[in-house]
Amino acid sequence: MVIQHIAVIGAGTMGNGIAHVFAQHGFTVNLVDTAPMQLQKALQTIAHNLGRQVTKGTLSEAQKNQALANIVPFTNLAEGVQNVDLVVEAATENAGLKLQIFKQLDEAAPAHTILATNTSSISITKIAAATNRPGKVIGMHFMNPVPVMQLVEVINGYATEKAVTETIVALSKQVGKVPCVANDYPGFIANRILMPMLNEAIYSVYEGVAGVEAVDTIMKLGMAHPMGPLQLADFIGLDVCLSILRVLHEGFGNPKYAPCPLLVNMVAAGKLGVKSGEGFYVYTPGSKELVVSGQFG
Repeated sequence: MVIQHIAVIGAGTMGNGIAHVFAQHGFTVNLVDTAPMQLQKALQTIAHNLGRQVTKGTLSEAQKNQALANIVPFTNLAEGVQNVDLVVEAATENAGLKLQIFKQLDEAAPAHTILATNTSSISITKIAAATNRPGKVIGMHFMNPVPVMQLVEVINGYATEKAVTETIVALSKQVGKVPCVANDYPGFIANRILMPMLNEAIYSVYEGVAGVEAVDTIMKLGMAHPMGPLQLADFIGLDVCLSILRVLHEGFGNPKYAPCPLLVNMVAAGKLGVKSGEGFYVYTPGSKELVVSGQFG
């Protein structure tokens, strides 16, 4: 199947990054979000990030302008998915919301359209069951920041057709990504391995084994990680980490996936990391200096 026209549902951090990548590679992209202000912000972000590529010499001014021209904003989902070959849903990581969106997508999108989700942990099979086309539902899990990170985790649901998987793998390569195929079990591969590590790092602070800076420095210098696990958790969003750990814990029924009580408390207190301005570190606009939160100082 040939993919030419793509719709991206959700204009947040992941959605605008996905739209950016497809538009840069010549695809027509319908960027759909019910909030007009979010769409406007997304287009500004995409223009800014494309501008940075021009400054670095990896993109010409003409290519930037063409990429921006390839993106068409929509506030109506049904209108935004007409005549598209692929939909990539990048809404909030909430199972109920995604099921509702996929039911609407199934009703509004053409019969041939592949419905992909950027979920980081929610069952593809469960999402596909909300549609009448489970064979055409697949996971297409991009990494943040999307324009920079090469990996796309391609997740087969129970009923995903082989031709659909092959199409998404080929498309991922076409936009300069490296696709890795996984099957539909809690957390897939990326988060099944990553989240227990982040959780263990949080437990190390919770149990007083080491401080925030020590945990991150040990993993950066000792394991050659570009970012410490606590800083990474802040970057991902502590609420997102908690949500994924709960999916793992519920899905496997194994206590090793139980979220650390410190993580639970931080999320309850609204300390979500970069997005809220404070998590394990304090984030000041315009500053790149890492300052440990006073709670741990």
